[in-house]
Amino acid sequence: MPVLLGQAVFVRSKYVALPEPEGARSGIAGSGPPLRLLIVGDSSAAGVGVASQKDALLGQLIGLLERDATIHFDLVAQIGARTADVLGWLDDLPTARYDIVVTALGVNDVTKGVSLRRWVRQQAELLDRITTQFQPSKVIISGLPPIGQFPLLPQPLRWVLGRQADRFDRQLHGLAARGNNCVAMKFNMGLDQSNMSKDGYHPGPLVYAKWAEEVAKIILADPDLLDGTRGAP
Repeated sequence: MPVLLGQAVFVRSKYVALPEPEGARSGIAGSGPPLRLLIVGDSSAAGVGVASQKDALLGQLIGLLERDATIHFDLVAQIGARTADVLGWLDDLPTARYDIVVTALGVNDVTKGVSLRRWVRQQAELLDRITTQFQPSKVIISGLPPIGQFPLLPQPLRWVLGRQADRFDRQLHGLAARGNNCVAMKFNMGLDQSNMSKDGYHPGPLVYAKWAEEVAKIILADPDLLDGTRGAP
């Protein structure tokens, strides 16, 4: 434990924080049937690690969907956000209808020591709140990335956090399986210095591209999401 605490302090002291990328977080893009999209989460949802939203999850996902739909999009994300933080944000967001809600949370809950039991309870509350407030046709829950592969983290801290992230991810998939309109996306991409951002902690463009591709597959595989019957907001 003293070794892990010492490494955590060292990492925080040496970490150079990257800014959130520039670019619109709300707007309309594409052509075709209307598709209302909300992305909510932490720094990865915000796109930290790239300079522009076009290279982040939001922009790359829009690029994959814009030929099939007119996308009305909103991004609500912030560096350092935990699940508890997002629950607080929901009180300030207007009640609106979204067809797709994508969540990206968990890394900060792991690194900030939130217990697994508490986190699962918070995630269950979050899904209930999203369903009630936004009435989405589908909630796509982004699985936790393999923290045990983050180049920034030294061993054994990397191994310990990686094991905890794996536990969180298993519980997240179990939670999603109990919801009728929920899909948990498994992260199946190896991480190293070649595809991570320069801070060794956030995704680079290649990782965001793969993430967006997996989310787009889920959306495009459901014909009801692009049937054109919902009408523009």
